[in-house]
Amino acid sequence: MNEFTSSVSSGLSTFMNFLPTLIGAILLFIIAWIVAKLVKKGSSKGLKAVGFNRLLTKWGATQNTEQANQTIDAIANVLYYLVWLLFLPAILGMLGLTAVADPISNMFTTALNFLPKLVGAILIFAIGYVVAKFVKNMVYNLLLSVNLDKWMSKVTPSNQNKDVPADQKGTLAKVLANLVFIIILIPIVTAALDTLGIAAISRPVIGVLNTILAAIPNILVAVILLGIGFMIAKFVGDLLADLLKGTGVNNVMKYMNMNGKMNFDLSKIIGQIVAVVIGVFFLVEALNVLNLQVLNNIGAAIISYLPLVLSAVLILGLGIIGGTMLGNFISKSADSQMLGDIVKYILIIFSVFMALDQLQFAQSIVNGAFLFIMGGIAIAFAIAFGIGGRDVAKRTLEKAEKKTKEEASSSDNNRPTV
Repeated sequence: MNEFTSSVSSGLSTFMNFLPTLIGAILLFIIAWIVAKLVKKGSSKGLKAVGFNRLLTKWGATQNTEQANQTIDAIANVLYYLVWLLFLPAILGMLGLTAVADPISNMFTTALNFLPKLVGAILIFAIGYVVAKFVKNMVYNLLLSVNLDKWMSKVTPSNQNKDVPADQKGTLAKVLANLVFIIILIPIVTAALDTLGIAAISRPVIGVLNTILAAIPNILVAVILLGIGFMIAKFVGDLLADLLKGTGVNNVMKYMNMNGKMNFDLSKIIGQIVAVVIGVFFLVEALNVLNLQVLNNIGAAIISYLPLVLSAVLILGLGIIGGTMLGNFISKSADSQMLGDIVKYILIIFSVFMALDQLQFAQSIVNGAFLFIMGGIAIAFAIAFGIGGRDVAKRTLEKAEKKTKEEASSSDNNRPTV
């Protein structure tokens, strides 16, 4: 009996000793609840009173006022639970639950230590963003004042209407201004991430940003090279086209266009080919400036393959021109359009296969196809002309012989006598 009485007395004594701590924890719990409620209601009503909901709608974060109010209520709930988290370690510590209170307390300590870094990073980014925005607007207005698009339209071919709407003007100026904005913003973002001190996140991102920042000068030089090369190529191509037009190169096309089936400007085509070749050289040089091994290999491959392309274009052009001229001559001499067309297309087919062979496109397949086609044409022509069209062949040969004799006799009559 004495043991039971002593145990009850000991438990009651322990409870009475713990009772002030429990009452303190309950009072602290009530204080936390009151403070959390006040913070929630005060933040919600305060943000709505200062017009933060209208600002959210104006900034595009919400679509209407109702969504803005819901967003403010969500912010108030977050603050409500943050107050609870602030009081929770103290309440648990008073109850002796340190195993639960310590991780929460350490979390808040880490967050409070990180808060100055976060504020510093936000301030750096905000100030840098304002500076980059200011420089962007300054560059944009400067480029508009010098009317950059008008100068670019003089060196670029354009068949569009010159009366461009006001909202579509300054396109190139906008691109350059945005480029300047990005160039300024990259080191600012790097500094902000470095301020945070989170190595696992900041180091890879900073490395990527530093690589981009280091490549920007090469990219600018490559863009300048492309722009200069484009202008030089266009100038040389137009100049060469005008010079060739003045020398009467297009008269060759007039002779080839006797039947009215061909209509293109030979001088302009040659000028465009020269312009493309010059542009390719500048493109390869721009790729080399970027100093990327893959792009360097591509540029070297283009330069090494360019002579084959030029020779193939030359062969194809000579085949088409020569075939057309010879076909027209034979059609006029033999008074047979079909015979002239046969000769013309045979020469064009020859030139096409020679161009493909020059380009080194599956040479064995191309050569085999050429032999099969030529052999098939020869056999088909021999069978059709020799067996099925003997009468036609006889009349054609007699007509050609008669015309040859008439031309020979007319030349003898026109010969001066001594």
